[in-house]
Amino acid sequence: MIVLGISCYYHDGSAAIIRDGEIVAAAQEERFDREKYSPAFPIQAINFCLQQAGVTIYDVDEVAFYEKMYLKFERTIISHLIGWPFTFRNFLDTMPLWLKDRLAVSFAVEDELSFKKPVRYIKHHLSHAASAFLVSPFEEAAIMTVDGVGEYACATWGSGHGTRIDIRQEMHYPHSLGLLYSIFTAFLGFRVFTGEGKVMALAEFGEPDYLDKFRQIIDLRPDGSFRLDTRYFSFNKGETMHNKRFEELFGPPRPPGPDFTDRHYAIAASLQRMTEEIVLTMARHVHEQTGLNKLCLAGGVSLNVTANSRIREEGPFDDLFIQPAAGDAGAALGAASYVYHALSGRPRGPVMHSAALGPEYKDRAIEVLLRNSGARYRRLERDELLAETARRIADNQVVGWFQGRSEFGPRALGNRSILANPANPDMKDHLNRVVKHREPFRPFGASVLRERVGDYFEFDGDSPFMLLVARIRPDKLGSIPAVTHVNHTSRIQTVTPEHNGIYYDLIAEYYRQTGMPMVLNTSFNKKEPIVNTPDEALACFNDSGMDCLVMNQFLVERNDR
Repeated sequence: MIVLGISCYYHDGSAAIIRDGEIVAAAQEERFDREKYSPAFPIQAINFCLQQAGVTIYDVDEVAFYEKMYLKFERTIISHLIGWPFTFRNFLDTMPLWLKDRLAVSFAVEDELSFKKPVRYIKHHLSHAASAFLVSPFEEAAIMTVDGVGEYACATWGSGHGTRIDIRQEMHYPHSLGLLYSIFTAFLGFRVFTGEGKVMALAEFGEPDYLDKFRQIIDLRPDGSFRLDTRYFSFNKGETMHNKRFEELFGPPRPPGPDFTDRHYAIAASLQRMTEEIVLTMARHVHEQTGLNKLCLAGGVSLNVTANSRIREEGPFDDLFIQPAAGDAGAALGAASYVYHALSGRPRGPVMHSAALGPEYKDRAIEVLLRNSGARYRRLERDELLAETARRIADNQVVGWFQGRSEFGPRALGNRSILANPANPDMKDHLNRVVKHREPFRPFGASVLRERVGDYFEFDGDSPFMLLVARIRPDKLGSIPAVTHVNHTSRIQTVTPEHNGIYYDLIAEYYRQTGMPMVLNTSFNKKEPIVNTPDEALACFNDSGMDCLVMNQFLVERNDR
């Protein structure tokens, strides 16, 4: 059986394909159309998935869509009616999108793909739940999904057993942690979708002095559910989702730009602390109600690495599995998984140990590109390539690293990465200023050998998708400044030979040369989606401050040096 999963029309349009229980491919449309968080119908991602599976659309048994659009439309209409006439302008802006695309998914699938069978529509948060549980290593587990909003639900919890998922409680719009985080992201002068991670980084520079004000607008219950005081918000009523009463409480919004005050830091810190308090309270309640010791997480809020880590460290669960594409991209995989396993009753397939589900490119195609572009390059044998790359990182060169299949989800995990020396105290500022061209307060993560993670971090476990942070051991503070955030933590990826292949071997070689069992790892991009193809990698390399580029077996030097 072959099932194609699709998500689109809001953000993170994606496709995933499951064949005979195995996740054959999954990719975001942004990697192909080069629009960050592209909401488009993911025709290019779909074509890639079909090609990777070696099938045509006529071989596909089921197409699964990640939410029930008519139910979502019902909620949209009701919320506009409740706020009428103040929602009139927003109504006029959104209705064309509904009539053109969102209510016509089945027609789009038929027109774009020539797929004639009925589309299977899976509830939004059920797709999230399936994306985490059905690909996890757990036979049974508690499940939490938290994001902006699906049809009505903004957060759910339940349990999974075998191929069955039971959603036991939902929290409905507008009482949404994801929306709250986005409202404050915009209030603090960042763009929604691209700015939430910046707010999370900014939070560590302040103290949560505004927590009492947050408690004025959020009524948190003992089970982790909460209600927003809607008098402070203007849902569907204007250009912003906060109002004058909100500004009387928190002050004026920060205009976009480089300047921050203590108030901005404190608001970010309070928001982050409130987020952690909510999800931790929810996790404790879920454990109490289910009696299960494993937890699966999905939904956009599950990309909040600090909140995830507090659940891991302070929560009652023995183990976590977090879907690497926890946002709406992963819901395409969840919808496909739910149809394949839960609805069709087929046994679960291999565990999702790796997010390397995108395209890969052969040496011949890369060499043709390099030759035709006039690049300076050498082809090296594997051991020589690893030794040379490790040496360059140790010499404080910034290395573009392009290997194997691209990653599914927002994290670069050693296939489309920029690598650097974590021990260099100047490297963080150099990367932010010269290579990535981004805000100076933003930290970088570390990829560390799994067997050596305890040497530097107060952490013992797996973090294969860089969705957890770890506190740096007191005796190691100062030794890895390029990956140390202001609160003495680092976002970490644990790397193993079984699941990371040549990337593990590179870090192992770096450890052999330097005694340092990790490298700094950041995504291979510059204000654009992560590079997908060799052409994009070469263009990004030439337009940045990277010192060299490694693509498969080829080491590329800069032409301007």
